[in-house]
Amino acid sequence: MNISTVMDASRAAPVRRVLVLPILAVALVVAAAVGIAAGNVGIPVADVASILAQSLGLHGGADHTLRDVVVVTQIRTPRVVIAALVGASLGVAGAAMQGVFRNPLAEPGVVGVSSGGALGAVIALSSGLTAFGSWVLPVFAFTGSALTIGLVFGIQGISRRNGTATLLLVGIALNALLGAVISVLVATADNDDQLRGIVFWLQGGLDARTWEHVRMVVVPLLVGLVAITAFSRDLNVFGLGDDQARSAGVDVARTRTVILLLAALLIGVSVAVSGTISFVGVVVPHAVRLVIGPDHRTLMPASALGGATFLVLADLIARTAFEPVVLQVGVVTALVGAPVLLYFIVRSPQASR
Repeated sequence: MNISTVMDASRAAPVRRVLVLPILAVALVVAAAVGIAAGNVGIPVADVASILAQSLGLHGGADHTLRDVVVVTQIRTPRVVIAALVGASLGVAGAAMQGVFRNPLAEPGVVGVSSGGALGAVIALSSGLTAFGSWVLPVFAFTGSALTIGLVFGIQGISRRNGTATLLLVGIALNALLGAVISVLVATADNDDQLRGIVFWLQGGLDARTWEHVRMVVVPLLVGLVAITAFSRDLNVFGLGDDQARSAGVDVARTRTVILLLAALLIGVSVAVSGTISFVGVVVPHAVRLVIGPDHRTLMPASALGGATFLVLADLIARTAFEPVVLQVGVVTALVGAPVLLYFIVRSPQASR
């Protein structure tokens, strides 16, 4: 990619760039409202708004049944909030990864962070430690992600090679290794309940998410989102190549490391409360890029809003499409995301470059 190509792309579709953020914001609000209202206990959207207003100490109008209040405030709203936070984090992490690796189809798990989080969770499940509290699983998952990203950069340091190719190769190797360890733990599970819990976690899900989970992740995810978005200009310069980035005054190795660490934080915290959810971090930022171009100053917030909306809707489909059967949200994102990704690969000339 040369400078003129990037500049031409950054000037593309200015009207769409202006409109995309408010459109995505409205879409997220609508998706969240429907996500809270719909389910095996249907609640009108107006009642949802009234209940939420009352829970915030505002005048909400008519009184509501205790059942509706509990369903809205304690069951569905925290689940939708978690879905929005995780979707936004995966979308932004994917956009950052694609910028760092200069590949529009790179995805958040490319350096093994998702696999590390999954292994940590599987260890907690297979050892029975989850019986000590709901906090055990997220803590183990995040620890696995953190140790994995530390291992990635440790191996890179030992190899004394700072390029993205080294990170990619290390990530591929660790993904394979961690996947093999997970397979061993799955094969040696003590009982069917334990095996079912592991499989459900690996498929990704938002079942039984509560305000405790929201409090656990909201601060690190919001801090990570703001911090990584601050590197939007540097990600734009990375698109010109490392030499051009250095000429522009960017410390390439350090900036790349910081961006990947922040992306790892977003992925690790997300995996800690949702399991491994695929395709959000690759499909959403790529789709947004095709609409508004590669300028990360718009691409990052648009990917956050798009990822949040996509995961909220995916969770809604998982809960309602096959009632009374409830699917794992990771299954829905794969069913939707895989065909969309294949379409992008076939139709987009840049996807093959």
